[in-house]
Amino acid sequence: MVKSLISVKNVSKLFEIGGFFGRKKYVCAVDNVSLSIEDGDTLVLIGESGCGKSTLGRLTLALLKPTFGQVLFRGKDVWRMSKLEFREFRRNAQIIQQNPYDALNPMRTVFQSLVAPLTHYKIARDRKEAWEKSVSLLESVGLIPPDDFLERYPSRLSGGQMQRVAIARAISVNPKFLVADEAVSMLDASLRIEILDLLLDLKDKHNMACLFITHDFGVARYFGRRGRVAVMYLGSLVEIGPIDDVILDPLHPYTKALIASVPIPDPKLTRSKGLPSLRSLEVPSLTQVPSGCKFHPRCPHAESICVEEAPEFKKLSMKRAVACHLY
Repeated sequence: MVKSLISVKNVSKLFEIGGFFGRKKYVCAVDNVSLSIEDGDTLVLIGESGCGKSTLGRLTLALLKPTFGQVLFRGKDVWRMSKLEFREFRRNAQIIQQNPYDALNPMRTVFQSLVAPLTHYKIARDRKEAWEKSVSLLESVGLIPPDDFLERYPSRLSGGQMQRVAIARAISVNPKFLVADEAVSMLDASLRIEILDLLLDLKDKHNMACLFITHDFGVARYFGRRGRVAVMYLGSLVEIGPIDDVILDPLHPYTKALIASVPIPDPKLTRSKGLPSLRSLEVPSLTQVPSGCKFHPRCPHAESICVEEAPEFKKLSMKRAVACHLY
């Protein structure tokens, strides 16, 4: 039996808040989530800000330890691996962060940022080989001529150039799994397509699996056009399926609301389209999560069972699953 590259099984992550003088409170950022990502797969994770997307991404990379559940790499629990196995996992699981200004050390040149993983994992034997590999990496991400950039500090790079350096560093160790956490949200609109195309080319070239985190359905559809999308709300998955199927035929009321809120560049269509008649536009607080279905206070189709009982995440077909009492 072939094991998934990355599997998340019934994972929950709780964060403690307060507790100095009053009673301790906990926020459940990720609530009983299960999913799997195969070799070369593309999974787009989408939802409103604060829904737990980035936390789930960090759990898949073992940057955070789950409170409950398991994160598996090739069928092995990453938190029960030997030191040698975990080192191999760490090399194979990399991240491209949202803010390139925070991702690069301002006191290091581009070469110093690139050479660190190359020497740590013994991909380069000496400085000359590290320089040659760094040149090749910069060429692969479109920074030409590469020698022009290697001795620069981040302060002498634009936001798009810094993000390309961050991408080069992430792929320098030939990972099998890449998490792109809002990788284009800090960039100008004119640069987003370039970076998305670059990521898609590199993903295909290196046969990497990718978890792409975004709040933008336009970006999600462009990047995940050959993959799946998972919709997240208040720490839980509410729908998953092929990207075009979910966008053209959304099942969960929350997914429908997200898609309806995407602007259309036609005033007549926009005015006639309108938004779903949500009961409330306000997202509930994570410290006071609604009972039953978390979406029921905002859902136009909510019934009494939605208040009392959380819906099961049901598989409707080989490709589609949804957590809603309507199905």
